[in-house]
Amino acid sequence: MPVSPWADKWDAAVGRPDTVVVANGDEGDPGSYADRLLMEEDPERVLAGLALACFACGARRGIVLVRSEYPKAMARLRQEVERATEAGDLALSAEEAGPRPFVEIVEGAGSYVAGEETALIARLEGARGCARPRPPYPTDHGLWDMPTVVNNVETLAAVPWIVAHGGASYARRGVPHETGTKLVCLSERFARPGAYEAELGTPVGEIVTRFGGGLKDGGEPVALQIGGPLGGFLAGTALDVPLTTAALAEHGAALGHAGMVAFDTAADPHALLRHIWEFAADESCGACSPCRIGTRRGLALARGRTGPGESYEQLARLMGEASLCAFGRRVPAAVRSLARAYGPSLEAWDR
Repeated sequence: MPVSPWADKWDAAVGRPDTVVVANGDEGDPGSYADRLLMEEDPERVLAGLALACFACGARRGIVLVRSEYPKAMARLRQEVERATEAGDLALSAEEAGPRPFVEIVEGAGSYVAGEETALIARLEGARGCARPRPPYPTDHGLWDMPTVVNNVETLAAVPWIVAHGGASYARRGVPHETGTKLVCLSERFARPGAYEAELGTPVGEIVTRFGGGLKDGGEPVALQIGGPLGGFLAGTALDVPLTTAALAEHGAALGHAGMVAFDTAADPHALLRHIWEFAADESCGACSPCRIGTRRGLALARGRTGPGESYEQLARLMGEASLCAFGRRVPAAVRSLARAYGPSLEAWDR
């Protein structure tokens, strides 16, 4: 059975003194609310997963960073921490922690890119939420220079089930090299919007029709955005792609949080293009010049509506190769996938 990336993180932290486990509840992708639902509706499962992660890593301390726009999630988690502490499942303080960790709930505030793990750590330390160069990796030098494991809320929420039923049972779901399930959020344009749990490997088109019921009013999707604003786009006629990281990457998209936003014939592809660049320019943390300057240059080109020309090809290559974190590197790929989804109307951007 293949080893998961989060298991690699845990292995890297085992036996390291003062290790901290951070649950990333800074869900900033438009169209995604899976983490919010888990924190609001099942905080016990989220904290149980965090505690198990702490136990596996030998960490005495856990932190849940919750997006400031999620006050209900914050309240529910704090209530559950209080209940679990009174029941003896969590430690009263960091000094008393051992196999039972001390868990804090911290309110986040910042930009979209602050959900990236090094930017998240910087924000927890009271600094600007900007990405940091790697190496060193957080498992070596993370929060307050201590070994730090960062997992998202959805990952941790899956841990109690895996511990109870075994890794082999979980791995029977999904496909051989990408096992398990994924929470998929469908936008309001679907006939049945909401959050659904789908096995990895399920065709995207099946999720659109079986779970989402297609589009409202019987419309047909012209394009489908998956995995957030920088995840990428699929053409409405090419939705037979399996919901896996590898398969989506072959089509220029990324799995990300797997949220899906559908666009019908009423959507203007040029408006979508400008929206991507506006989002990128607004949310760039500014830590590196390829992203800071590149997103603004891309926005200027997108507003011109005359086609990007040779200058965009150079810009896309620079951003894709030299940006400090995945945010800047993903922008040209997202633009390219949008151009491929819409074809001739955005052909000049498919570079």
